[in-house]
Amino acid sequence: MYKKLFIPILFFFSLLFSCQPEPKLPNFDVLILGEGTGATTAAIQSARSGAKTLLIHPLPWLGGMLTAAGVSATDGNHQLPSGLWGEFREHLRNHYGGTDSLFTGWVSNTMFEPYVGAQIWDEMAAAESNLTIYKNGTWKTIEKGNNWKVQIQKKDGTEETVLTKILIDGTDLGDVAAQVGATYDLGMDSREKTGESMAPEKGNNIVQDLTYAAILKDFGEGEDKTIPKPDNYNPLEFKCCCKNNCDKEEAHECEKMLSYGKLPNKKYMLNWPKVGNDFYANVSEMQPEEREIIYEKARQKTLRYIYYIQTELGYKNLGLADDEFPTKDRLALMPYHREGRRIHGLTQLNVNHILNPYDFEIYKTGIAVGDYPIDHHHAENENAPDIDFPMVPSFNVPAGCLIANNIDNLLIADKAISVTNIVNGSSRLQPVIIQIGQAAGLIGAIAAKKNISPKELSVREVQDSLISNNGYVMPFIDVTIDLPHFASVQRIGATGILKGTGIPYQWANQTWFYINSTISIKDFHKGLSDFDNRHIFRFRGDENSPVTIGEAITTLKQFSKILNLENTAFNGLKEKWEGDFGLNNYNESRNISRVELAVLIDKVIDPFHLKQVTFNINKGSRK
Repeated sequence: MYKKLFIPILFFFSLLFSCQPEPKLPNFDVLILGEGTGATTAAIQSARSGAKTLLIHPLPWLGGMLTAAGVSATDGNHQLPSGLWGEFREHLRNHYGGTDSLFTGWVSNTMFEPYVGAQIWDEMAAAESNLTIYKNGTWKTIEKGNNWKVQIQKKDGTEETVLTKILIDGTDLGDVAAQVGATYDLGMDSREKTGESMAPEKGNNIVQDLTYAAILKDFGEGEDKTIPKPDNYNPLEFKCCCKNNCDKEEAHECEKMLSYGKLPNKKYMLNWPKVGNDFYANVSEMQPEEREIIYEKARQKTLRYIYYIQTELGYKNLGLADDEFPTKDRLALMPYHREGRRIHGLTQLNVNHILNPYDFEIYKTGIAVGDYPIDHHHAENENAPDIDFPMVPSFNVPAGCLIANNIDNLLIADKAISVTNIVNGSSRLQPVIIQIGQAAGLIGAIAAKKNISPKELSVREVQDSLISNNGYVMPFIDVTIDLPHFASVQRIGATGILKGTGIPYQWANQTWFYINSTISIKDFHKGLSDFDNRHIFRFRGDENSPVTIGEAITTLKQFSKILNLENTAFNGLKEKWEGDFGLNNYNESRNISRVELAVLIDKVIDPFHLKQVTFNINKGSRK
C-alpha cells in the first residue's frame, strides 16, 4: 500500500519542480562591453540619463586609450570642450592647478599622468547610482532575442548571465559588433566605394600603426635607471628618431622629441611615430591568443626604444615610471589602436561631408564635434599607399554613425563607428571618442526607457539632451558654452538656416559662426529657402545689404505663415527681446547680429523642433 502511494507522490513532486520558472536573470536597460574610452563615457552618460546600466570592463582602469593605453597627451578640441570631454578636462585642471599646468609639451594642450586620469574617471563613475561596473570582467557569449542575453565572467572567475535592452560596443576594435553579426569595413576603402578622390584606387586591408606606450620618469641627475638590454636590440632601428647621429633635416632635436610627450611631474609619454615605437599589425580578425603574440612584439619594440633613449641618447636618469601602470613590465595596460573595424551604420561619414558640409544634409544630425586634421600613421608599413590628405575644417559626427545598420538595439561607442578609413584619421582622437561614447550612452538610455529601438528615436530629442549637457552638435569655435545663447545658436546651426564658415587651420581646424557679424538679405532668405523651399523671396534693391531687426521680424512673420504657425510668438516682442530672449538694444532700424538673429528665429519659429530629421538623412548623399 505504501509503495502504491509513493509513486503518485513522487510524480507530483517531480511535476511541481518541473513547473518552477527558471531563475530570474539580472536585467539592465543598457549594457556596455569593452575597454575603450567610449565605453567609460557611454556608461557614465547612460546612468546619468536614468538607465540602469552595467559596464563589463576587461581592465582594472577606466578611460581606455586616455589612461590604460597611456596616450595622455590629448589632441584636438582644445576650443571645443564638448560635454564629458570638457568635464573631464576641468577635473584635470582642478587637480593640477589650472590650464597652463596641463600644457607641458609642445603639441597637445592637455597633458596628464595616466593614473590621475584613471582616478578621475573612477570618481565620475562612482557618483552614478544607476551604474554597476565589473572591472577585470569579460563577456563569454552573446545571444539576441527580445533582449540581449550576455554571459559574463567576473574578476573572481564566477559567471553570470544578464539581460539587457540595449547593447553597446565599447571595444577598441569593434569586437562585440563583429561577434553579433554587424557588417563592417576593415582597411583602406577604395576611391570608387566612398567617392573620396584622394582614396586609393583599390581598397586593401591596411590599418594604421598601433603603439604600445610607456611613461618614463625623471629620477634625477646621476640616477641610472637603464633597463636590461632587450633581446634583438639594434641601435640602428631607432637611428634618426631625433638628430643624434642623424643628418636628416626633418629630424627633431632629441630634447624636443622627448618633450613632445612631456607630462606633469617630470614624466614623459613615449608615443613617438618618427622612427619611434609605432608598430604595424592588423589584429582585428585575430583570436585573443594571436593578438597577445603581436602585442608582445610591440611591447618589445617599445622596450628597445627605451633602451636606445637611455644608452645611445644618454638619458639614463629617465626610467620606467614606478607609480603608473600596474603591470609587470611597467608598460601600458593595453595597446593604443588607432584603427580597427568600422561598422556599417545608418549613415557613413566621409571626407566630402567634412570638406563641404552644406552640400549634404547629415551635418544636421551631429552629436559630436572634432577639429583635428586627418592624421594617419603608416610609417611602419612600406606597402601602405601614399595619400594626399586634404586640409579640412572642424566637423561634426552624425548620429547615424553610431547605430548599426543591420542589427537592432546595437550601438557603437568607440572608434568602430561608421566612418571611412580616411575620416578615421580625425574621428579617432580622444576628445571625439569621449563625445561619441557619451552620445551612445544617451541614445541607449533614451531608447531603453521608451522601450523602442534607437533607430526609432527622434534625433532632435537626442541633440536636445546633448546640448543641455553642454554638448556641441555644431563645431562653432566662437559659440562657447558660457555664452547665454549657446543653445539657440547650436539649434539654429543644426537647421542650416544660419550656416558657419569652415577654415582649415594648422592642428586645430575651425568653423566660425561669426556671432557679432551681420547677415546679408540674400543669405538670410537663402537660409530660409533651404529650410523650406516654399519660401520664395523677391527683392528689388541691394540684396547684399545687412538685415535690420525690423526686416528680420517682418520676414519671419511671413515665413511663419508659410509654415502655418500661429503669430502669437511675435506679440510683445520688444518686451521679450530684453526679457525672455536675453538680448539688448531693441531698435528695429539697426542691423541685427547673427547671434541675435539665431535667438529670434529660435524663439519665434523654433525650426529645430518644427522639422524633424532622421538618423539616415539622405544616407550621406548630396542634397
